[in-house]
Amino acid sequence: MSESPKALQFAPFSSFLDGGFWHQLCHNKLNVYGLDDSPKPLHGTYFNGDAEGMPCRMSLEHSSFDMETKTPSQCFRAEGNLYNRNTIDDFKTIDKKELLDKEGAEVWKAITSGAAIQNPGLLSRLMVLTFADLKKYHFYYWFGFPCVCPAEDFTIAQTLSMTQAFCQQELDELLENYVTYQSGPECASGYFTLVKDKSGSSFFDSLANTQKHLDAGEKVVFTFADPCTMPENPGWPLRSFLALISYHWGKQLRGEAVVMCFRYRSKAGQHDAGHSLVLKVNLSSMDDKSTCPRCVGWEKNERGKLGPRHVNLSASMDPARLAESAVDLNLKLMRWRLLPELDLDTVAKTRCLLLGAGTLGCNVARNLLGWGVRTITLVDNGRVSYSNPVRQTLFVFDDCRSVPGGRPKAEAAAESLKKIFPGVNAEGVSLSIPMPGHTITESAIEQTRADVARLAELVESHDVIFLLLDTRESRWLPTVMAAAMGKTVICTALGFDTFLVMRHGNQSYEPVPSPGPTQKLGQMITGDQLGCYFCNDVVAPGDSTRDRTLDQQCTVSRPGMSFIASALGVELLVSILQHPDKGRAPADTGNEEASDHPCPLGLVPHQIRGFLSRFQQIMPASRAFDKCTACCQKVIEEYRSGGFNFLLRVFNEPHFLEDLTGLTQMHQETAEAEIWDFDDEESFSSMEAS
Repeated sequence: MSESPKALQFAPFSSFLDGGFWHQLCHNKLNVYGLDDSPKPLHGTYFNGDAEGMPCRMSLEHSSFDMETKTPSQCFRAEGNLYNRNTIDDFKTIDKKELLDKEGAEVWKAITSGAAIQNPGLLSRLMVLTFADLKKYHFYYWFGFPCVCPAEDFTIAQTLSMTQAFCQQELDELLENYVTYQSGPECASGYFTLVKDKSGSSFFDSLANTQKHLDAGEKVVFTFADPCTMPENPGWPLRSFLALISYHWGKQLRGEAVVMCFRYRSKAGQHDAGHSLVLKVNLSSMDDKSTCPRCVGWEKNERGKLGPRHVNLSASMDPARLAESAVDLNLKLMRWRLLPELDLDTVAKTRCLLLGAGTLGCNVARNLLGWGVRTITLVDNGRVSYSNPVRQTLFVFDDCRSVPGGRPKAEAAAESLKKIFPGVNAEGVSLSIPMPGHTITESAIEQTRADVARLAELVESHDVIFLLLDTRESRWLPTVMAAAMGKTVICTALGFDTFLVMRHGNQSYEPVPSPGPTQKLGQMITGDQLGCYFCNDVVAPGDSTRDRTLDQQCTVSRPGMSFIASALGVELLVSILQHPDKGRAPADTGNEEASDHPCPLGLVPHQIRGFLSRFQQIMPASRAFDKCTACCQKVIEEYRSGGFNFLLRVFNEPHFLEDLTGLTQMHQETAEAEIWDFDDEESFSSMEAS
């Protein structure tokens, strides 16, 4: 028993955060908050059954951001706000006193309005000020547990243990009543009363009935779930509870209240509350409604001083998850400030098939990673040679020498992508693509059939096909397959100091006029009218490497060309994905205003032709050719109906495609027209001479 009244001291809360809290904060910052630094609701829980010696803890985890989450059994809830700052300077300079007073005013409002009597959980409030460095995974934070204080401290007149205040029989009854009461909804707040009626019976009841019991002359012991384990001091929740008691019932209680700090332990079916405390408290006046009393509640740091804490989770967080989050960081920063309508999910889910794992294929793959694409398949039949690593960014010297003849390019490139970013679903496929003009012998037919089937399977299972192959004829079969299956195609080709980047049209196979030349100013060609890589040809693709010297067989380009063309190819794809019409987006030619464009990234051209010698680019657009050897209606219908037998004729018969599409007839008509023009000119000259 205390000898004389002394100031009541409360054990402050200590914040306890698990790793899931920081993971969820990272997720919310990237995907929900962005640059929005307005207060965000969150909640924590505390427990009144800790073992002796444990601090008075407020726990937060990943579910703390979900206000619909149910409070765990035997735990009690505190709600409040998260204040996440965008810069470390803002975190340091924000007015901490103003912030605490703002949150404390909410507690005072709940007390004075009586809302805390009906919903006592409003007395337990928390706040957390944070700054998250998402590049280094350093977190700065400062917790506050706001409470209002009277002008003069509450004093304690008497402290009793539970065993001193109650006999064993009464204590057993209390425990039984507490377990029953705790199963009801009222106890979830952690504030209630122990009422002893005139018949001598005791029971727990909600605060909402306090006035009724006092008016009836019944004895009321104000009770709260106490998270403290100290032998003489109550926990922090009592502070605002006493303010509520003083404000509403201080005069009726004549300035003195009996408070029970209920501490409940249950282990192996044994229940114990003997370490609880019963306090006789001298109340202070709290009946001034004009101003909110002084507020306290900032948590002390590890050094025992008022100040923020810092945690470095760069070593403990899962590296794969760190990499995945970091990959998306730059993209989400774009969406925060510059392009809020940017659809990153569509880009990430797009499955890309890269035909060619050489100079273009490596650079396209790297750019796709930068845009967050998660599924990349590379196809190539070559091996890494000693000349490759300096130009082809996914290979290193060991890829040339570790295996005789070099490692397979597609497999080495896919493995390199996974080393760069473990979260990518990368696959390398070694495959030869059959080509027009390259005769298939009898012994090679079955292998060719298998290669065609495998290529068709790959095209079918991907959303976008990149044509990055060395020769013109190697692009023919993928173009036909993609057109037949309605896939988006991005074609990139290099010259010495020129390049072409284009998208193929999403054909509907309705008759279209014979092409005209390049798109004229002021005309718009819709996406289903655009030509493919072969639409400007008037001959079928053939063997382009026959009778050519080494420099003619290889793609000899200025070193920077592949980087420029690859980047433009990927950027063109992303622009297509962001356009409302996707692959059917009309072709822009550079005369449109990008600011008024339906695609948030700007224009969506058909072709980009670059001339590095002049550092110039143009964006022509051309219609699909009704006699195209790759995408016209006749070719697609023959491919769909004839399958491999049709392809075998294309491979082995040099003029089959030209005969099928009408190019042969067109050549004949053109030749005849030239002859007649010549005859007319001769006749005119003869007549003039005579």
